[in-house]
Formats: sequence, C-alpha cells, structure tokens
Amino acid sequence: MGIQERIILLGWEINASEIDTPLGFQASGIHSGIKESDLDLALIFSETPSIGAALFTENSFKAAPVQISQKHLSQNNGVVRAIIVNSGNANACTGETGLTTALRMTEIGAQLLNISREQVLVCSTGVIGVPLPLDPIVTNSNYLKQQLSPSGFGNAAQAILTTDTSRKLCSALSNLKGKQIKIFGITKGAGMIHPQMATTLAFIVTDVAITQNLLYKALNEACRLSYNSISVDGDTSTNDTLAIIANGASNSPLIDNEGDHYKNFLEGLTQVCQSLAHQITRDGEGARKFLTIKVVGASSETNATIIARKVSNSLLVKTALAGEDANWGRILMAVGNSGVNFNSQCVSVFIGDIQVCRNGEGLPFDERKAKMILKKNEIDVTIQFNDGNASAYFWT
Repeated sequence: MGIQERIILLGWEINASEIDTPLGFQASGIHSGIKESDLDLALIFSETPSIGAALFTENSFKAAPVQISQKHLSQNNGVVRAIIVNSGNANACTGETGLTTALRMTEIGAQLLNISREQVLVCSTGVIGVPLPLDPIVTNSNYLKQQLSPSGFGNAAQAILTTDTSRKLCSALSNLKGKQIKIFGITKGAGMIHPQMATTLAFIVTDVAITQNLLYKALNEACRLSYNSISVDGDTSTNDTLAIIANGASNSPLIDNEGDHYKNFLEGLTQVCQSLAHQITRDGEGARKFLTIKVVGASSETNATIIARKVSNSLLVKTALAGEDANWGRILMAVGNSGVNFNSQCVSVFIGDIQVCRNGEGLPFDERKAKMILKKNEIDVTIQFNDGNASAYFWT
C-alpha cells in the first residue's frame, strides 16, 4: 500500500497519510537537546486505564530500555498507560548506568502523569555504546507534558526518527456493534532492517476493548505478517520494540474470545502494521526499489517463509534487480540455498507478469519488456512451486 493511499479493506478504512487517533490518547514530541537539532523526545499517554503488549528484539545485546520495559510488563500483568521515547541515543551497551537511566526515564514519565513507573514503557534509538544524558530529559519533562494532545502524534512520529527521511504513520477506522473503533500507529526505521522484529520502534494505540492475552496474541500474529516479513540490510538491532496500548474508550464490546470481533480487530491491526512495515522498507538507507517476494504452492507456510526470506536477503538478487537485470538465475540460486527440500524441476519464476522460468528451466522472454518492469520503483517477484497450497510474502 502506497504511503499516500486511502483504501477500504475488509471493513477497515486504512489511511497512511493522515493522523486520526483513537479516543482517550494523547502524545507529544519535543526537542530536548539529545540531538543537536530536530525533535528527539516523545511521550504517548492513555488518559484512561489501559492494557498493553509488546514484542522485543531477539538480539543477544538487549538495550537497557528493552530490559526495563520487559521487566515492567512482567510486573504489572500488562497494565500500560504510557511510553516515553528518545531518539539520538540508543542507550545500548551502556552497562548498569544505562539501566539506571532507562528506569529513571520511566520514573519521570510516571511523575508527569501521576501513574506508577511499572505502567510506563521506555524506548530509545540512535547511536549505540554512548551513555544517554538524563539532563535534557529532566529539564524538558514539564514541556513534554504540556505539549500532550490528541494531535501530538505527528510530533511524536517525528521525534522517534533517526536516519529516516520522513515520519511514518497509519490509521485504521471501522465499526464494532455500532461503535466506531480506531487503530493508529507510528514507527521508525531505515537501517538495520531484518526479521525477527525488523529493527524498529513502533507504537500502536487503539480504543478497542480487548483482553490482554488476546491483545498479545493479535500483536504476535500481526507482527508475523508485517515486521517479521521485511528486510533491507540483514541486521537486527539492540532496541527493537513493537508495543500496543488498548484502552477500550470506544465503549465497544469487550473482545474476550477468538470469534468474529477478534478476527476483525486482527485484520485492522495487521493492515496498520503492514503499512508501517512497508513504509520502513521503502525508506531503507540507499533503497530505490520496493520488492515484493511472493512464494506460492509451497509444502508449508514455514517453508514458504524460509524461501521468501532467503530470496529477500540475497545480495545477489538485490544487486541484479537494482541493476535492472532480469537475472532470474540468482533467484533460483537463493531458493536453492534456503535449506528447504523441494523438487527443483517443479519451480517457476515470474518477474512482474513475465514468466522467466518454468519447471526449473529458463524460458525465452521479451527482455525489453522485462527491462521496463525492472525500471519501476515497485517490483513483484513470484516463485511458484508444486508442493502444496502454502504461500508467504516478504518485502525488501
């Protein structure tokens, strides 16, 4: 979905260009001085009691904010009211000092909002290995609170960026039993983009009423189909966090089982996460083309995902398509290196709508037409097997 698109999809109106926030949420973004210029400190707050869920980096070097947020989630049974975030410094690989700083940031947020520190998650992004200065955060904390408003998510989206070229946001609107429900998210990421978790910070808020277990389950599934299905440069960061807060302010019926209401919410959440993940991929450092790798007819979804990930991460595939060369042999090479067992004589490859390979062998094709397809900013590659009905998508 293009960044400027506004579409209706399965009962959800998806908007990736306007800020349309759910009821009961405020945010702010300010310049505190962590960066020399630009916004660098953000706060997200639910005005009413709320729950949260989050997924974190799988990197063995987990940044101090990740460790503190994980601890808070485990201590408070998923009760989350706020998230405080800084950019310009990752507070990663900073030892006990970093942990103290991250904890102090949650205390600052708690004092500002009159809630407990365990109800505050903390995130940081930026340079690794440099102590995060607390003075700018302490000095500007009251201003950060004063700027809180429902319209403050635009500044918050700007304040979390590092090497990004633009802010990234998406909203979704639907109805549940006559009640309007909304999901809204912001994200950042341009470098170190790789599953699992795609090296990013992402914050989503919703006024849906849902149990904490189902909120966590939905976030996992939406992440699998979005943030865990993109790749740019093959590195995973120390700070990856995807967090969601739900406050039930829409007064919609409580989602407490995996019935139709849950499936509807999951669809909206997935669409928001996919839009945000696509925006990250398009903004990859130095990237000029957005590739969709589709694997169909695989024996299982697991195998399809492994193959799609391998092709997406192949530097030889990327350089061929970046060079606008329909070198489909590199695609088969990557498929063959995936470690998945398949019949190599039953594999076909399409670049756009041109079939370049059938049953593991090359086909004559119009190279001028292929060149025109590869000149586009968005390119689809389809790899077709004859082993089953499973499929997977990756974006790179």
